[in-house]
Amino acid sequence: MKASEVRAMNEKELQEKLNELKAELFNLRFQHAINQLDNPQRIKAVKRDIARVKTAIRANELNAG
Repeated sequence: MKASEVRAMNEKELQEKLNELKAELFNLRFQHAINQLDNPQRIKAVKRDIARVKTAIRANELNAG
């Protein structure tokens, strides 16, 4: 996911995406623990996406306040 895509989302979409990414990260960590994860680099990518979404949420909060 690109930063420009994240910035284009509204607050509700950002919250939904954040919840979706957190669930995906949980599943990836579980798969990694039981050695069924095909692409371990996906964990890193999901963590970065979570950070992008959180940054966009915080920027929206600062702009609104």
